[in-house]
Amino acid sequence: MQLSEFDFPFDPSLVASQPVIPRDQARLLFLDRTTQQRRHHHVADLPILLNRGDLLVVNDTKVLAARVPGIKKPIGTPVEVLFVRDLGGNRWDIMVKGSFRVGQVIDFDQQSRAIIVKRDATGTEVLVDSPVPVAQLLAEHGMMPLPPYIKRAPAQEDGNWYQTIFAKHDGAIAAPTAGLHFTEDLFRRLQEAEINMSTVTLHVGPGTFKPVTTEKIEDHQMGGEVFHVGEETAQAITETKRTGGRVVAVGTTVVRTLETVMKEKGEMVPLSGESRLFITPGFEFKVVDALMTNFHLPKTTLLMLVSAFTGTDAIRQTYEEAVKERYRFYSYGDAMLIL
Repeated sequence: MQLSEFDFPFDPSLVASQPVIPRDQARLLFLDRTTQQRRHHHVADLPILLNRGDLLVVNDTKVLAARVPGIKKPIGTPVEVLFVRDLGGNRWDIMVKGSFRVGQVIDFDQQSRAIIVKRDATGTEVLVDSPVPVAQLLAEHGMMPLPPYIKRAPAQEDGNWYQTIFAKHDGAIAAPTAGLHFTEDLFRRLQEAEINMSTVTLHVGPGTFKPVTTEKIEDHQMGGEVFHVGEETAQAITETKRTGGRVVAVGTTVVRTLETVMKEKGEMVPLSGESRLFITPGFEFKVVDALMTNFHLPKTTLLMLVSAFTGTDAIRQTYEEAVKERYRFYSYGDAMLIL
């Protein structure tokens, strides 16, 4: 398929710069894949839109305060370092703009610095020289890594806003945004409705957001992202399928995690690894029956995944309606529920 097939006209004024409070009051555009019927709800309506015995699967990754200001030595230019992935031994994959060479130093404070040990087309790697652990360095100096389309600096409130209530395992540089809509009250009401919930972990990294630059989307290569599916979740999915319930993925990261396990093992089993699964129209979903997801940027792998789940024409028409009805877009925006 051609990249241009995943473009759509868009009003930038619809980009949400902060979430609705309370977060379960965000709007929810319901799409029935069979009838193509669309209805307008709120996320708080999930207990009446899902069935008893359905299983919601959420991503429990935790977003790092990974944006750290620094000074490029020796010239003293201010830079911003995005800590992407812990490689062990105080080595990290990072993202940083500008011209750097191996051996160059970035100072964070009087005691902590990063030394460039690799800089090439595949990425940038640093050795962190600090008397404190990197986790403490991020806690003391880091900011939440808000996406660039949010045209403001991170605020103190983003420490809560840009983290799901399920966040448990450090490692993401972006939030699994569909999960941001859940509140403790909504979680309680889902439990009362006998709608179950399980977790997986996928540490959202650059692979999710790597731009598609190839004219034929099939030529795009996904970057790897670390995932984990535990025994309890694998069993819950198997039991849900056995009893006729639906597996409802909360976000595209959950879809890729579950479908990666099935693609690699042929059944739902506990598994840890690195997912490079690129889901495009024509993909045969083996695990996920329904999807809750935010609205995504044009020409992205995220939009391609949703198009694979709904059909390209259906998602284009749904996005047109969302724009017309002035839904709020992207990370802090509204959501869709596709059944």
